[in-house]
Amino acid sequence: MKDGLLKIATCQFAVGSSIKSNSRQIQSYIRRSARCGADIVHFPECALCGYVGTDFASFEGFDWGLLETEAGKITAVAAQVGVWVVLGSVHKSGKPERLRNSLLLIDSGGKIADRYDKRFCIRGELRRFIPGDRFVEFTINGVKCSLLICFEVRFCEIYRYLYKKGVNCIFQSFYNARQQGPSVHTHIMRQSVQCRAACNHFWISMCNASGYYSPYPSCFIQPDGKIVKQLRFNRAGMMINTVDLSQRFYDPSADYRDMAIRGRFDNKPENQ
Repeated sequence: MKDGLLKIATCQFAVGSSIKSNSRQIQSYIRRSARCGADIVHFPECALCGYVGTDFASFEGFDWGLLETEAGKITAVAAQVGVWVVLGSVHKSGKPERLRNSLLLIDSGGKIADRYDKRFCIRGELRRFIPGDRFVEFTINGVKCSLLICFEVRFCEIYRYLYKKGVNCIFQSFYNARQQGPSVHTHIMRQSVQCRAACNHFWISMCNASGYYSPYPSCFIQPDGKIVKQLRFNRAGMMINTVDLSQRFYDPSADYRDMAIRGRFDNKPENQ
């Protein structure tokens, strides 16, 4: 695909406690996305491992060997079909163990090109995870991309930073699933991501798990903040969307955004 075009498969499924089951579904979606011509396939937060505290109680007795084995199968499939993958998982390193809530960036050759560790963890996660300390940026087909995870949607400063770095497209993975029913997240999460997109002129692939009950589905949002497409509530599915940097969108902030970022908070003409 030519520069400035990036075909994205955004996939949601009922992430659960079984690493093997999660892995089989992930591999199936990677193959399916390749048949649809996708350049990159995007999965939810903790898609491979399941979400601790919801899908399983704790990391005591967690099968790290199985996680590594199944991650290897996924990288092999990515190499076989030639697509990039953004995969939610967990990472363990060091002694004492340091656990991270992570997104693995797998390139089209099946190599783990980078790893993004969630920088803002919710309070419960801080009992288990060490927050990350760096952003991940990468370019495919001339489209500059970055990775974010769930709760980070609450911090507009993150998006401003990525805007200043020249990012075009954000892959943001969520796990907001297996709840009792609709919640405030039904009314604020998609809307918050739309705001981040429109205020910073980003394309955003917003990928959530779909285990019942999920208060919002996965969405794809264009730089004017419009949701181009979204998947069904509480149902597994995949959608294909294309970032096209040649497209032009409504952007009333364009003339003043950089000025505001520099700390000037009015647009009064200079001679007044």
